Amino acid sequence: MARRLLTLLAALLLALSLGGPSASAASFANPVKSVKGADPWIAYHDGNYHLVTTSWTDAITIRKSPTLAGLASAPSVQVWQGDAANRCCNIWAPELHFLNGRWYLYYVAGQNVSDYIPTQRTHVLESAGSDPMGPYTYRNQLNSAWMLDPNVATINGQLYLFGSASGGGTQNLVAARMSNPYTLATGFSTISTPTYDWERNGTVNEGPEILQRGGRTFLVYSGSGCWTPDYKLGRLELTGSNPLSASSWTKNSTPVFQRSDTNGVYGPGHNGFFTSPDGTENWIVYHANDSASDGCDNGRTTRAQKFTWNSDGTPNLGTPVRLGASLTGPSGEPATASTTYTVVNRNSGKCLDVAGSSTADGANVQQWSCGGGNNQKWRLEDLGDDTHRLVNVATGKVLDTENCSGADGADLRQWSWLNNTCQRFRFIATDTGHVRIVNQATGKVADAANCGTADGTDVRQWTWLNNTCQQWRLNPA
Repeated sequence: MARRLLTLLAALLLALSLGGPSASAASFANPVKSVKGADPWIAYHDGNYHLVTTSWTDAITIRKSPTLAGLASAPSVQVWQGDAANRCCNIWAPELHFLNGRWYLYYVAGQNVSDYIPTQRTHVLESAGSDPMGPYTYRNQLNSAWMLDPNVATINGQLYLFGSASGGGTQNLVAARMSNPYTLATGFSTISTPTYDWERNGTVNEGPEILQRGGRTFLVYSGSGCWTPDYKLGRLELTGSNPLSASSWTKNSTPVFQRSDTNGVYGPGHNGFFTSPDGTENWIVYHANDSASDGCDNGRTTRAQKFTWNSDGTPNLGTPVRLGASLTGPSGEPATASTTYTVVNRNSGKCLDVAGSSTADGANVQQWSCGGGNNQKWRLEDLGDDTHRLVNVATGKVLDTENCSGADGADLRQWSWLNNTCQRFRFIATDTGHVRIVNQATGKVADAANCGTADGTDVRQWTWLNNTCQQWRLNPA
């Protein structure tokens, strides 16, 4: 017996040393995203989580990281901007879905800034290839009346679109069958209305999300008003044969995920689901407030946690965890993720570099062969409005447009942080994983002078010409 125990112990130690099932995953703490964190959706693809949330602007940005912890500091890359008056403003509730070999980005947008709520409609974009970061083209508007929170799912071989629309004095869950990812095959029918007291604090059913397991289809939705601390999740199950018929759905009489005053979590809702990188765990991503007095605004933060399954086959979402609590990340994650990046020119393959690692204000920023030095590493810090400051790891100083000039050819250099728009930059996706780096003050982009490929070529700002000398890859360092 003693020999057998020693053999088992040796096997366990070997599994741990090889990173087997008992090896610990990366840890993280909520929030996963602390700014613009409402209505979160996570899709895992090609080794990275891709997080998209409500922007409140005319643009959609995506963060990506191999770990949940890394999403908190990952740069926000703009993959779409409203391109027409009927979809210009106040983008809400975007979701990414991979269908027929392409990514489809479903979202809600309004027609103007000042009176946007009545004009919100659901739209869909299509990716050019299999990269969630795009580029995307606009495909279609999916409804003619007010509707929020699109979600798509395949049920019994058919694709369906779910959303939330008004009718009969309440906000209800609706569904339609689709002929392809951007075209409806039927009109919308109502499948759920707020009937229980716990979902009538605002008489709202919204944020439908399909969850499937073991041949069963569940629909988890948000009930009551998002402006209340009692915003919470409910659950339907498809118990009939027709997803477009309310009689085919059975509603749980009690909420399945709700506020925890003990943990300081209020109004948890508008969720998404994803699986761990190794496919063994189920996770929920959602937004919530950290005060009962907070409302339905940009103060909501993105949170994630693992959930389990009850013995009867229904999901057990548990209790929302306290902000800042240390959690074990999803199984199969790498142990760590970098919080710094190299910025690599597409044309030359060389790195954005502070000349000579100088710490002086005004030190030149250039391109140089990538060598791993800290003067080529940058923290890409989101400032809460989808602009970033690029902080050099070696010097602690930021990328800066010389004298806030708007001229083509104005130098990009480093300077102490002054919190002005000349030191703020947007990352806008181009294609094949590259971005253009756009100065917030001038609208001009980081450019390798004269498309030079030599070490020491100056990096300056220039009008966007859509050439490879103006495109950069953000590589974890």
